[in-house]
Amino acid sequence: MVVQESFIPPPMPVLSRIGELRERAASLPGGAVDLSVGNPIDPVPEIIIQSLKDHDLARPYPDFGGRQVIMGEVISEWSEKQLNTTIDPSDYGICIGTKEFIAGTPKILSLRDPLRDTVLYPEIAYPSYAMGADLAGCRAVPVSMGDDWKIDVSSIDPEDAKRALMLWINTPGNPAGGLDDLETVVNWGRKHGVPIFSDECYVEFTWDGPAQSVLQYGNEGVVAVHSLSKRSNLAGLRFGFYAGDPEIVSYCREIRRHQGLMVSGHAQVAGIAALRDQKHVEIQRERYKKRLERLIGILDHMGIEASMPGGSFYLWVPSVERNSSELAFLLADKLGVISVPGETYGPRGAGYVRLAAIVSEENLSLLEKRAEGL
Repeated sequence: MVVQESFIPPPMPVLSRIGELRERAASLPGGAVDLSVGNPIDPVPEIIIQSLKDHDLARPYPDFGGRQVIMGEVISEWSEKQLNTTIDPSDYGICIGTKEFIAGTPKILSLRDPLRDTVLYPEIAYPSYAMGADLAGCRAVPVSMGDDWKIDVSSIDPEDAKRALMLWINTPGNPAGGLDDLETVVNWGRKHGVPIFSDECYVEFTWDGPAQSVLQYGNEGVVAVHSLSKRSNLAGLRFGFYAGDPEIVSYCREIRRHQGLMVSGHAQVAGIAALRDQKHVEIQRERYKKRLERLIGILDHMGIEASMPGGSFYLWVPSVERNSSELAFLLADKLGVISVPGETYGPRGAGYVRLAAIVSEENLSLLEKRAEGL
């Protein structure tokens, strides 16, 4: 009998790496300014608050009938208006936040195609893509990225392509803000019979050109994944959706129903309200753009080079010495900023830190004063 070792969960990324940074940053007058986690701080839009007032939604099991029809229509309309894509109102599923979908989908796809055992994902990425592979008992294989932080599908080993259940992309990317060449990625996936899953949770915070989606290149073999956490300040409510290839979406949706992965009624009505209203997203977009610009100015005052990402609300800041820890401690000691060392997102991230533009007006002003005083 083959004895396998038990799986031991690793420490949570980001949170496990910033203890000493927090202690050093907190020593400054005025305390630490935490730019480590992309946790929304801005108000929940009033239109969404109003949608949450029906207490009866908490009693029954979440609706799989009429509201689901409305949801499909709303997702289809939103996708067409904001992303210039075509989604049939029935070719979607909803999830309890997209992180659980990312972590759970490899297992579902391994049931769909037991002969494949590999999950491909960007070499610089949030750790949940690799964790989903681990939880499914699959191989997690990182894919090289270019100097512009775009995934390079031409670098994928043909043997890995033959074994691939899926290729995850994240565009705009976390942490580096890159914008992938989606047409090239989609064509590669179709050529090799590998489903492309595109995590597009930052798509409405695209700064370099118009928002892009894999669904702009058709639905065959592709699934786009979207979240309300960032665009609508609803990270705590846990609502996301996925849409695209009818067969893949239907398979995922049916397996998830057997797993009991049901989105609450309150989250569903909030999701409908949020996707019907774009005004609050434009307000949030402007907030993040201004914060990123001010943070770049603060770093520039310190002689640290940073530039606007192609998209997302993170700054991916290089260390001149190619030393993440040194830069992270400098920012903590001089500015009181808590950042994330780049290797959290993969070995190639060594030499960078990530800063999230989740910062209040008060703290931005504090950081500007600290930088001016250096």
